Amino acid sequence: MTSLPIINPSDSGSCSSGGQCSSGSDCCSATANPEVSSQLQASNPTGHVRRLPRWLKRPLPQAGMAYTNDVIEDLKLETVCESAKCPNRTECWSQKTATFMIGGNVCTRPCGFCSVPRGKTEQLQIDEPERVAEAAERLGLKYVVITSVTRDDLKDGGAEHWYQTVLAVRRRTGAQVEVLTPDFMGNRAAISRVIESQPDVFNHNTETVPRLYHRVRRNAEYQRTLDLLSQVRSEAPKMPTKSGLMLGLGETREELIQVFADLRAVDCDILTLGQYLQPTPDHLPVERYLPPEEFNELGQIAREMGFRMVASGPFVRSSYHAGEMTDSMDTGVQPFIFNEILSVGE
Repeated sequence: MTSLPIINPSDSGSCSSGGQCSSGSDCCSATANPEVSSQLQASNPTGHVRRLPRWLKRPLPQAGMAYTNDVIEDLKLETVCESAKCPNRTECWSQKTATFMIGGNVCTRPCGFCSVPRGKTEQLQIDEPERVAEAAERLGLKYVVITSVTRDDLKDGGAEHWYQTVLAVRRRTGAQVEVLTPDFMGNRAAISRVIESQPDVFNHNTETVPRLYHRVRRNAEYQRTLDLLSQVRSEAPKMPTKSGLMLGLGETREELIQVFADLRAVDCDILTLGQYLQPTPDHLPVERYLPPEEFNELGQIAREMGFRMVASGPFVRSSYHAGEMTDSMDTGVQPFIFNEILSVGE
């Protein structure tokens, strides 16, 4: 597997927007990354651009982005990259990859961190699985990540739609498929239906520590998340499971380590840790920006607790370089993702 280039966000010099940092302190203008800037403006709607930690500055590649955008628009698809205002969208789209979001663009849950709209949902589009498959084919993807809005309005939570989408992608492209699912309200039959599609990785995010669930993940339950991951392991023992956490919402290190332990207790294989960024003024504020060194420490702790793969860093997201993570877990070769730690378990 080819390693990704190392890009060090802490390099000195001018911001990628062309502006010079005005002091020697560990910060730079938010305009260094427009997608991060828009989220940080959310907590400061007066228009004054906040100073960012230097580690949230990085180059923004553009080549290839237009093609990805054209494919997605042409096939009338949704992506979590856009809906969730992901700070990695420019990089990923420039590499002709995206995380497809099925089931519509309106969610039935009011999570405090997520910018996907909540409201009245529409009927599922029966041709969506084939459109996702066509997009994957046109983009030349060998590893496809699929997620969805939460559809508590549907009896099966959209599980059959999930099943058909995974099969369509694999039939048309032969690609590996990673699913990042909602909790289906704990509906075991629905979860089983997605498992039956035999995804290469089953991902369901924990998001935060139990104490913050009511504020961060309203209508979700911490134990339900653990139960879902446990069910996947029970029904498909060889299927890798994955979960992710956002940091900076007010959690303590002790709480995080307990979550790591709980995830290992249900034999979760892959863990991602990333910095929470507030998408709009109506969403939860950032309590703290964790420095890269702290992400490294937490990643090392998680690795020592037995996860087969850990990605930990400010820009890490559940589906960020997901294919490289899975390959690394299988081959033992460690790719480089910016300055994030990406560790392979022994």
